[in-house]
Amino acid sequence: MASRVKKMTEGRPVSLIVTFALPLMVGNVFQQLYTVVDTIVVGKVLGVDALAALGAADWFNWMMLGIVQGLTQGFAILMAQEFGAGKPERLREVVGASCVLSILCATVLLSVGLALSGPVLGLLQTPEEILGNSLLYLRILFAGIPIVMAYNLLAAILRALGDSKTPLQAMAAASLVNIGLDLLFVMGFGWGIAGAAAATLLAQLVSSLYCLWHIRRLEILSLNRKHWRVSASMAGKLFFLGLPMALQNAVISVGGMIVQSVVNGFGVLFIAGFTATNKLYGVLEIAATSYGYAMITYVGQNLGAGRTERIRRGVRAANGVAVMTSLAIAAVMLVFGKWILGWFLSGTPQEVEQTLAIAYHYLAVMSVFLPVLYLLHVTRSAIQGMGNTVLPMVSGGAEFLMRTLAAVLLPSLMGENGIFYAEILAWLGADVILVSSYFYLIGKLPLADRNGR
Repeated sequence: MASRVKKMTEGRPVSLIVTFALPLMVGNVFQQLYTVVDTIVVGKVLGVDALAALGAADWFNWMMLGIVQGLTQGFAILMAQEFGAGKPERLREVVGASCVLSILCATVLLSVGLALSGPVLGLLQTPEEILGNSLLYLRILFAGIPIVMAYNLLAAILRALGDSKTPLQAMAAASLVNIGLDLLFVMGFGWGIAGAAAATLLAQLVSSLYCLWHIRRLEILSLNRKHWRVSASMAGKLFFLGLPMALQNAVISVGGMIVQSVVNGFGVLFIAGFTATNKLYGVLEIAATSYGYAMITYVGQNLGAGRTERIRRGVRAANGVAVMTSLAIAAVMLVFGKWILGWFLSGTPQEVEQTLAIAYHYLAVMSVFLPVLYLLHVTRSAIQGMGNTVLPMVSGGAEFLMRTLAAVLLPSLMGENGIFYAEILAWLGADVILVSSYFYLIGKLPLADRNGR
């Protein structure tokens, strides 16, 4: 078990990053598999209106999930740095404090999510015919926020220690559970959208328990009572890292909700087509998020160990691999995109044809510009791994500004299809901030190990 814990301060950076990222990619494949199966089951079994209801709920759900992920990833930065510095007792203190703070944050987010679901859907001008299903879906998911927080924290702890294989296995198990429960709850029991939401939460519970079981077997993470005490200084350090990342994701998702409010004005078929492609968004960035997780751990550990020249080499290598990966994924989507999108759609031939045309146009636009998104993930994660989560938060503000301006202005200039470019302009706006920030920060690091391997 201990062999899964990996130091990333020795060895070829590109090999370390790729071998760390590969299990995460496979895990993300399983995660996206059950997202796609959710969409297929809802779209095919329940119809276009139900698919549109999922789409109307997406961005607010993503906002809450993004806050959870931002907090836990921020906490994991300090874990990676302490592990890289070879300070196990300090690592245990950080892990214990992170668990306590995560429980408190999950309680707050659960309450806020349940209270705001209805008002937010109203502000987004969600069509009346899908409002009820959207609200039901959100309320079930938000009731399970403690489960989502648990999985994200436990997986973040493992990744901080260089273990990307256990989160892969956890996600594979969750995927199989989710698919089976989707078929049982939606097709077998006829529970509709509520069944899809319940299946997702139970699958996350399985993945959480699996990660917890492995963590409890790690001697380096044997916690006792003193490790569960959270000092003001420790809480301050963790929130200093986690809150900007959470706020960054929240700001990005607010921009997404503005886009969704514009899309909601284009009718149910447009919403369904837009939703079908958005459900593939995770597939498009499947490797990007994995490279991002790898970079947070790689940079954090090397910074803790004082191996700063390895950070430069690692970022260069990761960006090269990321761009090549994005081009390969884009090619697959451009060739097979219509066939894949067809899995999600049902209805009359005219409805399917119209919805598919909308969905594929959006997918083609995102695929062409995919390298921009991959550079964003690698660069942002490298900056976060250096312990700076404020500048990535600023990049989230740039994303919000570009996405919002594009959503408001482009449809009036280009028609409904102009909304497809809001996402691309958001990526570009973030990259401008991130690339310049990276060169600024890397220039301030010492070069004591320039000849280090």
